Amino acid sequence: MSVTRTPEPAQATQGLFARIAGEAPEDRAEARNGLRHICSLSLTKISDGLIDPKLVLSWLLSAVAAPSALVGLLVPIREAGALLPQVFLADRAERMKRRKWMWVAGSAVQGVAALAIALAGWLLEGLAAGLAICGALAVLALARAGCSVSYKDVLGKTVGESRRGAVTGFAGSAASLGVLVFALLLVSGLMEAKAPVLIAIAVAGLFWLAAAAIFSTIEEAPSEDRTGADMTAFREVLADGGLRRFILVRGLLVSTALAPPYIVLLAQAGGDALLGQLGALVLASAAASFVSSYVWGRLADRSSRMVLALSGAAGAATMAGALLLAWAGLIGQLWAGPAAIFGLMVAYHGVRQARSVWLVDYAPEARRASYTAVANTSIGIILLAVGAGGGALSLVSPAVAVAGFGALALLGGLLALGLPEAEEG
Repeated sequence: MSVTRTPEPAQATQGLFARIAGEAPEDRAEARNGLRHICSLSLTKISDGLIDPKLVLSWLLSAVAAPSALVGLLVPIREAGALLPQVFLADRAERMKRRKWMWVAGSAVQGVAALAIALAGWLLEGLAAGLAICGALAVLALARAGCSVSYKDVLGKTVGESRRGAVTGFAGSAASLGVLVFALLLVSGLMEAKAPVLIAIAVAGLFWLAAAAIFSTIEEAPSEDRTGADMTAFREVLADGGLRRFILVRGLLVSTALAPPYIVLLAQAGGDALLGQLGALVLASAAASFVSSYVWGRLADRSSRMVLALSGAAGAATMAGALLLAWAGLIGQLWAGPAAIFGLMVAYHGVRQARSVWLVDYAPEARRASYTAVANTSIGIILLAVGAGGGALSLVSPAVAVAGFGALALLGGLLALGLPEAEEG
């Protein structure tokens, strides 16, 4: 491939990516692609924070007087909708010459769905608003499934193995700055009215549309199309023992994603100081992403298996610490809830970074979409089961649920030590 001289600003930008990756920019196309990945992912991760179903959409449904039953559907719609369809979408992805277009379409649809949520919150009230918002969220989740099933394949084709964790980790840390601004607005009290929240959701929609435009410029070589990534892929791909163990490990580590609401319930039971801590909790979560995503990503480039193990241990230790604070009667203190959320989200981001890098590096190049789809669909089923189990344990008490999730995280971390080493060298 011929190399043309680029303007000085472009050279400086590519040099920035080289420093981020820790290597000289020997391949300018890969440097350009890395920057486009970072920009696209940063925008979508900011959007995820601005439209978080656990916080923002739950608040919005309450603000528009939607039935409380619809509030309880938000997280299942978002999580299961983004995971369960992937085994079906993988067939379409593997038929595409350039699979970036599935990600572009998915990001664009997410943008339109977010704008629809903002519009529904502005124009509707009560049951009608709740149904419209949940419906738009379902569309957003399905579009996200398309992005997820195609992204790892595009990342594997356009960014070298030693730089993939750096790309995703840097994007996570950069995006957390945007979420930190949102959290500061929460702390300031400006988010008490509905209009600023709707503006934030609309901004998320525009960011998704911008990410789609940027991602469309990635230089992706055409793939050899193949078929057979439908339900039969479960039998074919799950014959891989390494993937089966990975699914088990990742399934156990979903506890780091499901535990935060129960930490909040535990803190609420310890005192009412938490009633004024909404912004502090969001700040803690965003700060955890900022300080840990890039570090976890770089460590995952060396050994994603070890990062999964460390993340499981960190999550278990944090949950044990929260239980000790509850036992000592300190969990209701102003600092305790945010501190526990910070530690738990550090572990969660370690799991997120390592699971993506491990799967991209481990899966055969021609079957990345199938491996991703089968793994994610399986995790969607496990997530529903573990979530239901956590809900059942919480009927006893939030502390029992946190203890159960802590045990799962510890077991997942221990089993991660037996995963195949996916990174070369």
